[in-house]
Amino acid sequence: MNHQNLLVELFVEELPPKALQKLGDAFAGVLLEQLQAQGLTSVHSQLTAFASPRRLAAHITEVLPAAADKAVSQKLMPVAVGLDASGQPTPALLKKLTALGADAASVPQLKRVHDGKAEVLFFESMAKGALLADGLQKALDEAIAKLPIPKVMRYQLQDGWTSVHFVRPAHGLVALHGSEVLVGVQALGLTAGNTTHGHRFEASVDPVVIQSADSYAKQLRSEGAVIASFAERRAEIARQLQAAADRVGGGVQPIEDAALLDEVTALVERPNVLVCEFEKEFLAVPQECLILTMKANQKYFPLLDAEGKLTHQFLVVSNISPQDASAVIQGNERVVRPRLADAKFFFDQDRKKTLVSRVDQLAKVVYHNKLGTQGERVERVRHIAKAIATQLFTALAQGNAALDSQEGEIAQDYLLTCVDNAALLAKTDLVTDMVGEFPELQGIMGGYYAVSDGLPDEVAHAIEDHYKPRFAGDALPRENVGVVVALADKLETLVGMFGIGNLPTGDRDPFALRRHALGVIRMLVEKELPLDLDALLASAVPAFGDKIEDTSAQLADFIYDRLAGSLREQGYSAQEVDAVIALRPQRLALVPRQIEAVRAFATLEQAPALAAANKRVTNILKKAGEVDPHVNEELLQEPAEKDLYTALQRFVPEANAQFDSGDYTASLQTLAVLRAPVDAFFDDVMVNAEELALRLNRQGLLKKLHMAMNRVADLSRLAV
Repeated sequence: MNHQNLLVELFVEELPPKALQKLGDAFAGVLLEQLQAQGLTSVHSQLTAFASPRRLAAHITEVLPAAADKAVSQKLMPVAVGLDASGQPTPALLKKLTALGADAASVPQLKRVHDGKAEVLFFESMAKGALLADGLQKALDEAIAKLPIPKVMRYQLQDGWTSVHFVRPAHGLVALHGSEVLVGVQALGLTAGNTTHGHRFEASVDPVVIQSADSYAKQLRSEGAVIASFAERRAEIARQLQAAADRVGGGVQPIEDAALLDEVTALVERPNVLVCEFEKEFLAVPQECLILTMKANQKYFPLLDAEGKLTHQFLVVSNISPQDASAVIQGNERVVRPRLADAKFFFDQDRKKTLVSRVDQLAKVVYHNKLGTQGERVERVRHIAKAIATQLFTALAQGNAALDSQEGEIAQDYLLTCVDNAALLAKTDLVTDMVGEFPELQGIMGGYYAVSDGLPDEVAHAIEDHYKPRFAGDALPRENVGVVVALADKLETLVGMFGIGNLPTGDRDPFALRRHALGVIRMLVEKELPLDLDALLASAVPAFGDKIEDTSAQLADFIYDRLAGSLREQGYSAQEVDAVIALRPQRLALVPRQIEAVRAFATLEQAPALAAANKRVTNILKKAGEVDPHVNEELLQEPAEKDLYTALQRFVPEANAQFDSGDYTASLQTLAVLRAPVDAFFDDVMVNAEELALRLNRQGLLKKLHMAMNRVADLSRLAV
């Protein structure tokens, strides 16, 4: 059959920019999927999706004018029901055949198949392949129905009576197979044709008559002044942004923001990047405020210098390209000035009050109806932060003469003071004008206001950093004070929400508990903090009094689940992760070394046998109940058990020393030499001997082996 390329375009009013790319991909994807299901495409068909502010379109190669006829075999009824004793069709069979467009003449051609219970009659026929116009109609209806529309509009057609529900009012439909219009295809009250519209102001022709499916993108660009492809338009904007920055010179770069670039791509049809500027006096305002107001409110791209500092120039992506762009530039500069002035006003007003003076206002801000106000929350965070700081300093002081001295006591007092101040003031910027206007700046503004209040850098940094990490890949708090307050803040949320039963579900996590758990994990691991997980959770519970139930064990399981998921995402196998997590390691900072040791051990020749033996030992000890690891050497009878005992005496001290020094890989590799005596033991020794003393002694030997082998991880989890 004659393959031709297909073009379908739905021309609409301006689509929601944040949803445009998803709408375009979904529209094109469902069209192709539905045409494939009807046999109207070839195995070589290729899809190109188009999405601009005023159109959704799809170009599909090698589309057939009609699908091939298809053999159909339809089950009718058992032979005993369809045919009488003489082999003649029964009324029931004739009625069924009539419904299928056949008659009694078809009876001899009916196929008999035994389905395992009885012989059944089947009617075989050729189904006519779908015509493209009909198949496209079905595909188009399905594509429109399945669009991930954020919010549906209702509007009336020109007849004044018919109502249509769609994301935006639609004004045109193009459906071309090659250069031929697919007559009769309809959607949203529109009939398919070959005309569309280009840019509102800059199209050289209106309407644009599309000559063929393959000329669509080229004609829209040349005649309609529209870059129809979302990807091409995005790349063109990125190119122009960089070119404009290069023209400015001085090493400036446009701010990197993929989401902003996507949104701007969805707002313009033919981009034109212009350089604008604002008064340098606004640079006295924290750059985060200026950047946010330019990006969020105006969709501008701020320019940063080589050190990442905001400059007084910014880039605008215009949708028009006049010969003299000065009016466009001045208009954008005039629009941004009041926004920046508002930010400066908020900043100046906020600094007239200290953060300390705002603490009492937090008592009027509700945090959660079961957990009280932000003021109560602050007191809980202070309690938890003090406990964490004490644990951290105590752990750091062990073996450190400098900290275990009078100077150390002074350092501890300073740490506790800074932690308490930061925890007290961390939430106060929630009641400032700037954060009220820009909630995204919470924490950041608190840091600036702390500096303005003359507070120590450690306190200011901690206030700014205590929300970190806010997302995957985000930076961690810079100093111990910030780490402690950030841990306390996240633990307060986790313990509190778990304590009132407010747990995340499969698709809902309104309090970001998964993100908080991963934040706790990242800080403990990447900062290599010598803190025990159970102790951390236990230190947080008393801060809530009788407001919650103690669900520390359930919360610990939740954190270990997040840790396991994180390790798997890093490329570790499920068995390797399971082996480490099974021991519920308290020092999460040690987990990376533990899992690397397990991975190295798993590559050893001895690993499979030792893992299998370890699994066997685990099962024996589980059935035996409480087992004393003490071994009476005089009760060792068989050569194999003596050899195993001797090997344990020789190699376990060395492995333990390596474990205690943190060299987990060497520790496991040292124990790998136990394979031969372990194999011999299970081949030659009856563990559950009838004589009680002998049985207990052999169980004790296995307990000693089990304790030695499973300090780094539960190696039985590596057994296949």
